[in-house]
Amino acid sequence: MNTFKISLANEDEAIRFGEDLALALARGDLVTFSGDLGAGKSTLARAIIRTLANNPALDVPSPTFTLVQSYPDLRLPVAHADLYRLSSGEELDELGLDEALEEGVVLVEWPENAEGYLPAPAFAVTLLHEREGRKLVIEAEGEQQRRLARSLAIRRFLDLSGRGETERRYLLGDASPRGYETVTGPDGVELLMNAPPMPYDPPVKNGRPYRQIAHLAENVHAFVGMDRLLKARGFHAPEILAEDLENGLLLLEHMGTDGVLDGQGGSIPERYEVCARLLAHIHTTDWPRETPVAGGIVHTIPEFDRDAMMIEAELLSAWYVPWMRGQALCERSKTAFEAAWDAVFAYLRDAEKSLVLRDFHSPNILWRGWAQGNDRIGIIDFQDAMIGPAAYDLASLAQDARVTIPPEMEARLFQAYCDERRRIGGAFDAENFRAAYAIMSAQRNSKILGIFIRLNERDGKPYYLRHLPRIRAYLLRSLAHPVLHPVRIWYEENGLLGAPNQAAAHA
Repeated sequence: MNTFKISLANEDEAIRFGEDLALALARGDLVTFSGDLGAGKSTLARAIIRTLANNPALDVPSPTFTLVQSYPDLRLPVAHADLYRLSSGEELDELGLDEALEEGVVLVEWPENAEGYLPAPAFAVTLLHEREGRKLVIEAEGEQQRRLARSLAIRRFLDLSGRGETERRYLLGDASPRGYETVTGPDGVELLMNAPPMPYDPPVKNGRPYRQIAHLAENVHAFVGMDRLLKARGFHAPEILAEDLENGLLLLEHMGTDGVLDGQGGSIPERYEVCARLLAHIHTTDWPRETPVAGGIVHTIPEFDRDAMMIEAELLSAWYVPWMRGQALCERSKTAFEAAWDAVFAYLRDAEKSLVLRDFHSPNILWRGWAQGNDRIGIIDFQDAMIGPAAYDLASLAQDARVTIPPEMEARLFQAYCDERRRIGGAFDAENFRAAYAIMSAQRNSKILGIFIRLNERDGKPYYLRHLPRIRAYLLRSLAHPVLHPVRIWYEENGLLGAPNQAAAHA
């Protein structure tokens, strides 16, 4: 069992620690608070609940008389229990704390009154009087201990950057260990990127791990290097305000929340068109293969090569196909899958190459309507950028994985891109670009189908299943191009193109 000892001089520091602890919590965590009357147990619990609610003014009454107060609509649902008046631990069965732990987190004051009846806490917090303030002793182990240590490291990073008294709030996470917070203080709202170095990645093919084959960034060096390179080339990436490269912490300019979607989550065609034209400018810019990061560190922009394309496409055969068919592929089918894609990838040898941002779609695009030209688009996701077929990013935009783009709008975006390329000037073969676009969109959507099933089955994130019908429709569009004939045949023979509601039934 690991022990954290923290001194709090006043209530403001207690509230800040409550924020830090709240941002370390995950579903299934039980947090217990022990200490004398007036030690500050309710202050900490209230700070945690308000942080999870993202509402510093939320009314959080003491559950002394009700025993349990529930907050089901928070990012993590919370059950707040005060067991001071509990006459026997046997009464716990009536409070529903076990069910609450299945859905979210449980905060328990006076846990000693139910000793032997509560499960082992993820975090056992003891509050002691220390002069005018309080001393906290927090016991945790394993994954919980690591989460709290990381959250406290973020607070130290903010301290060192002159933002120790700022308010932290969860913003979002993604399909990787990376996460984001908003940091609010006298200078306004800033963005914190929490990107710890990637964990061990076991070998998956030819003795190499997936991350290495796919050229995925393993730390924040790639983000920092690409951020500075994009800005130097006249594109709007966020300003880096503070950095801790060793620990994977960055403080970034907050570019707002206005994107390319309307209030109902639908696309705004005019903004998507500006994005398509922006890509034309990215693809006519000269990009170096290396870019400085800091302190002599240099980031090398990898090539989106055949192995990277293939390992991504194989996510479909490894995850989506078994999920849809109920059985894994035989070795002969796997070999045929790879051969079909190799025949298609061969066409890309002569395709136009440029910087490929890799995830240029609605979640990663910010609209800066007051700006001019390319500066109207804020780009926030580029740590996995590569040099590869330029058509990839247009496919990412015009077949947005998170919002339905109808065929007529996709055609409009493709045409806007081509028109901008011709306006800029220089060599541009629209027909070859269209073929590369079809290949890249089919490869990308195959990859996404596999990733979304993996997120559900391996990582317990079923949310992504709702996107499957859309991704499947995009894939069918792409496979209509003649250049994809070998892949289309394999997909047909393996039952992936028939019964359009089959995958939706699983979801």
